Amino acid sequence: MCYAGYMGKGGAKPKGKVKVRWSPRFAYAIGLMVTDGNLSPDGRHINFTSKDLELIRLFQESLSIKVHIGRKGNGSSKEKPYFVTQFGDVLFYRFLMDIGLMPNKSKSIGEIKVPSKYFFDFLRGSFDGDGCTYSYFDPRWRSSFMFYTSFVSASPLHIRWLRKEIFQSIGIRGHVTMDGRHITQQLKYAKADSLKLLRKMYYTRNVVCLSRKRLKIEKMLAIVGERL
Repeated sequence: MCYAGYMGKGGAKPKGKVKVRWSPRFAYAIGLMVTDGNLSPDGRHINFTSKDLELIRLFQESLSIKVHIGRKGNGSSKEKPYFVTQFGDVLFYRFLMDIGLMPNKSKSIGEIKVPSKYFFDFLRGSFDGDGCTYSYFDPRWRSSFMFYTSFVSASPLHIRWLRKEIFQSIGIRGHVTMDGRHITQQLKYAKADSLKLLRKMYYTRNVVCLSRKRLKIEKMLAIVGERL
Protein backbone atom coordinates (compact mmCIF):
# COMPACT_ATOMS: atom_id res chain seq x y z
CA MET A 1 0.00 0.00 0.00
CA CYS A 2 1.49 3.31 -1.08
CA TYR A 3 0.29 6.70 0.03
CA ALA A 4 -0.52 9.36 -2.51
CA GLY A 5 1.39 12.63 -2.23
CA TYR A 6 -0.12 16.05 -1.64
CA MET A 7 0.27 19.11 -3.81
CA GLY A 8 1.65 22.14 -2.07
CA LYS A 9 0.93 25.81 -2.82
CA GLY A 10 1.31 26.74 -6.45
CA GLY A 11 1.32 23.06 -7.46
CA ALA A 12 4.71 22.31 -5.88
CA LYS A 13 4.89 18.76 -4.56
CA PRO A 14 6.44 18.49 -1.08
CA LYS A 15 9.18 15.93 -0.62
CA GLY A 16 9.06 13.40 2.18
CA LYS A 17 11.86 11.86 4.20
CA VAL A 18 9.78 8.79 5.01
CA LYS A 19 8.70 6.32 2.35
CA VAL A 20 5.09 5.65 3.27
CA ARG A 21 4.58 1.98 2.51
CA TRP A 22 3.14 -0.59 4.92
CA SER A 23 5.50 -3.35 6.01
CA PRO A 24 6.23 -5.10 9.33
CA ARG A 25 8.89 -2.53 10.22
CA PHE A 26 6.77 0.44 9.14
CA ALA A 27 3.81 -0.82 11.22
CA TYR A 28 6.14 -1.26 14.21
CA ALA A 29 7.24 2.38 13.87
CA ILE A 30 3.60 3.49 13.78
CA GLY A 31 3.04 1.63 17.06
CA LEU A 32 5.96 3.54 18.56
CA MET A 33 4.54 6.83 17.26
CA VAL A 34 1.18 6.14 18.90
CA THR A 35 2.80 5.64 22.30
CA ASP A 36 5.92 7.83 22.43
CA GLY A 37 5.60 10.05 19.39
CA ASN A 38 4.18 13.53 19.00
CA LEU A 39 2.92 15.65 16.12
CA SER A 40 3.83 19.31 16.34
CA PRO A 41 0.94 21.79 15.90
CA ASP A 42 2.85 23.31 12.97
CA GLY A 43 1.57 20.61 10.61
CA ARG A 44 5.05 19.46 9.66
CA HIS A 45 7.29 18.16 12.44
CA ILE A 46 7.31 14.68 13.96
CA ASN A 47 8.91 14.10 17.36
CA PHE A 48 9.81 10.83 19.05
CA THR A 49 11.09 10.74 22.64
CA SER A 50 12.28 7.87 24.82
CA LYS A 51 14.56 7.15 27.75
CA ASP A 52 15.80 4.15 25.76
CA LEU A 53 18.39 4.95 23.07
CA GLU A 54 17.81 1.58 21.40
CA LEU A 55 14.16 2.48 20.88
CA ILE A 56 15.10 5.78 19.22
CA ARG A 57 17.41 3.91 16.86
CA LEU A 58 14.78 1.25 16.11
CA PHE A 59 12.31 4.02 15.29
CA GLN A 60 14.69 5.60 12.81
CA GLU A 61 15.73 2.27 11.29
CA SER A 62 12.13 1.17 10.86
CA LEU A 63 11.34 4.35 8.92
CA SER A 64 14.65 4.19 7.01
CA ILE A 65 15.70 7.65 8.15
CA LYS A 66 18.77 8.96 9.92
CA VAL A 67 18.44 12.28 11.73
CA HIS A 68 20.00 13.89 14.78
CA ILE A 69 19.37 12.34 18.19
CA GLY A 70 19.37 14.89 20.99
CA ARG A 71 18.79 14.92 24.74
CA LYS A 72 16.18 16.70 26.80
CA GLY A 73 15.11 17.03 30.40
CA ASN A 74 11.80 17.07 32.17
CA GLY A 75 10.59 20.18 33.97
CA SER A 76 13.09 22.25 35.93
CA SER A 77 15.67 19.47 36.37
CA LYS A 78 19.09 20.01 34.84
CA GLU A 79 19.37 16.33 34.03
CA LYS A 80 18.50 15.21 30.51
CA PRO A 81 17.35 11.59 30.79
CA TYR A 82 15.40 11.52 27.52
CA PHE A 83 16.62 10.91 23.99
CA VAL A 84 14.71 12.73 21.29
CA THR A 85 14.65 12.79 17.51
CA GLN A 86 12.68 15.28 15.42
CA PHE A 87 12.28 15.83 11.70
CA GLY A 88 10.03 17.67 9.29
CA ASP A 89 7.98 15.74 6.73
CA VAL A 90 4.66 17.17 5.55
CA LEU A 91 3.60 14.03 3.69
CA PHE A 92 4.31 11.67 6.58
CA TYR A 93 2.65 14.09 9.01
CA ARG A 94 -0.54 14.15 6.92
CA PHE A 95 -0.45 10.38 6.56
CA LEU A 96 -0.26 10.02 10.33
CA MET A 97 -3.22 12.36 10.73
CA ASP A 98 -5.20 10.36 8.17
CA ILE A 99 -4.70 7.06 10.02
CA GLY A 100 -5.75 8.46 13.40
CA LEU A 101 -2.90 10.35 15.07
CA MET A 102 -3.13 14.02 16.04
CA PRO A 103 -1.30 16.66 18.08
CA ASN A 104 -1.91 16.34 21.84
CA LYS A 105 -3.24 12.83 21.27
CA SER A 106 -2.72 11.31 24.72
CA LYS A 107 -6.32 11.44 25.99
CA SER A 108 -8.23 11.54 22.71
CA ILE A 109 -6.60 9.05 20.34
CA GLY A 110 -8.84 6.19 19.25
CA GLU A 111 -8.68 3.78 16.32
CA ILE A 112 -5.53 3.61 14.20
CA LYS A 113 -6.06 2.54 10.60
CA VAL A 114 -3.53 -0.28 10.38
CA PRO A 115 -3.87 -3.07 7.78
CA SER A 116 -4.89 -6.27 9.59
CA LYS A 117 -1.88 -8.03 8.04
CA TYR A 118 0.43 -5.82 10.09
CA PHE A 119 -1.63 -5.37 13.26
CA PHE A 120 0.63 -7.44 15.51
CA ASP A 121 3.73 -5.61 14.25
CA PHE A 122 1.96 -2.38 15.18
CA LEU A 123 0.99 -3.88 18.54
CA ARG A 124 4.60 -4.89 19.25
CA GLY A 125 5.62 -1.28 18.65
CA SER A 126 2.89 -0.10 21.00
CA PHE A 127 4.09 -2.64 23.56
CA ASP A 128 7.72 -1.53 23.26
CA GLY A 129 6.57 2.04 23.77
CA ASP A 130 4.09 1.83 26.65
CA GLY A 131 3.51 -1.86 27.37
CA CYS A 132 5.02 -4.23 29.88
CA THR A 133 5.08 -7.76 31.22
CA TYR A 134 5.20 -8.67 34.88
CA SER A 135 5.13 -11.91 36.82
CA TYR A 136 5.05 -13.35 40.34
CA PHE A 137 4.49 -16.51 42.31
CA ASP A 138 0.99 -16.48 43.81
CA PRO A 139 1.31 -17.50 47.48
CA ARG A 140 -2.24 -18.86 47.52
CA TRP A 141 -1.25 -21.86 45.42
CA ARG A 142 1.88 -23.96 45.51
CA SER A 143 4.13 -23.43 42.48
CA SER A 144 1.64 -21.03 40.93
CA PHE A 145 3.56 -18.65 38.66
CA MET A 146 1.43 -15.84 37.24
CA PHE A 147 2.40 -13.58 34.37
CA TYR A 148 0.69 -10.75 32.50
CA THR A 149 1.09 -8.70 29.34
CA SER A 150 -0.33 -5.19 29.47
CA PHE A 151 -0.83 -2.05 27.40
CA VAL A 152 -1.30 1.42 28.89
CA SER A 153 -3.02 4.52 27.53
CA ALA A 154 -4.61 7.70 28.87
CA SER A 155 -7.29 7.34 26.18
CA PRO A 156 -10.18 4.95 26.96
CA LEU A 157 -11.11 5.05 23.27
CA HIS A 158 -7.73 3.68 22.27
CA ILE A 159 -7.79 0.94 24.92
CA ARG A 160 -11.26 -0.15 23.75
CA TRP A 161 -10.06 -0.26 20.16
CA LEU A 162 -6.98 -2.32 21.04
CA ARG A 163 -9.08 -4.76 23.04
CA LYS A 164 -11.60 -5.15 20.20
CA GLU A 165 -8.90 -5.71 17.55
CA ILE A 166 -7.06 -8.29 19.66
CA PHE A 167 -10.30 -10.16 20.40
CA GLN A 168 -11.33 -10.19 16.74
CA SER A 169 -7.88 -11.43 15.73
CA ILE A 170 -7.19 -14.19 18.27
CA GLY A 171 -10.29 -14.45 20.48
CA ILE A 172 -8.89 -13.33 23.84
CA ARG A 173 -10.72 -10.69 25.88
CA GLY A 174 -8.32 -9.43 28.54
CA HIS A 175 -9.55 -7.01 31.17
CA VAL A 176 -9.20 -3.28 31.75
CA THR A 177 -8.19 -1.57 35.00
CA MET A 178 -7.69 2.07 35.97
CA ASP A 179 -4.56 3.30 37.71
CA GLY A 180 -4.84 4.64 41.25
CA ARG A 181 -4.82 8.27 40.11
CA HIS A 182 -7.48 7.66 37.43
CA ILE A 183 -5.18 8.96 34.69
CA THR A 184 -4.45 5.88 32.58
CA GLN A 185 -6.15 2.60 31.75
CA GLN A 186 -4.34 -0.72 31.53
CA LEU A 187 -5.41 -3.54 29.20
CA LYS A 188 -4.11 -6.81 30.69
CA TYR A 189 -3.87 -10.42 29.56
CA ALA A 190 -3.05 -13.23 32.00
CA LYS A 191 -1.08 -16.42 31.54
CA ALA A 192 -2.58 -18.57 28.72
CA ASP A 193 -4.00 -15.53 26.92
CA SER A 194 -0.77 -13.64 27.50
CA LEU A 195 1.25 -16.48 25.99
CA LYS A 196 -1.05 -16.61 22.96
CA LEU A 197 -0.71 -12.86 22.47
CA LEU A 198 3.07 -12.80 22.89
CA ARG A 199 3.52 -15.54 20.30
CA LYS A 200 1.53 -13.49 17.79
CA MET A 201 3.59 -10.39 18.51
CA TYR A 202 6.94 -12.22 18.34
CA TYR A 203 6.08 -14.51 15.46
CA THR A 204 9.67 -14.99 14.28
CA ARG A 205 13.08 -14.69 15.90
CA ASN A 206 14.04 -11.71 13.76
CA VAL A 207 11.09 -9.35 14.23
CA VAL A 208 12.16 -5.81 15.06
CA CYS A 209 11.75 -5.24 18.80
CA LEU A 210 13.29 -3.74 21.92
CA SER A 211 15.83 -6.34 23.01
CA ARG A 212 15.49 -5.86 26.78
CA LYS A 213 11.73 -6.44 26.70
CA ARG A 214 12.07 -9.57 24.60
CA LEU A 215 14.76 -10.93 26.92
CA LYS A 216 12.54 -10.29 29.94
CA ILE A 217 9.69 -12.20 28.25
CA GLU A 218 11.94 -15.13 27.38
CA LYS A 219 13.19 -15.40 30.97
CA MET A 220 9.63 -15.17 32.28
CA LEU A 221 8.34 -17.92 30.00
CA ALA A 222 11.29 -20.18 30.73
CA ILE A 223 10.10 -20.45 34.33
CA VAL A 224 6.97 -22.30 33.14
CA GLY A 225 8.79 -24.27 30.41
CA GLU A 226 7.48 -22.15 27.53
CA ARG A 227 9.14 -20.16 24.79
CA LEU A 228 8.20 -17.71 22.07
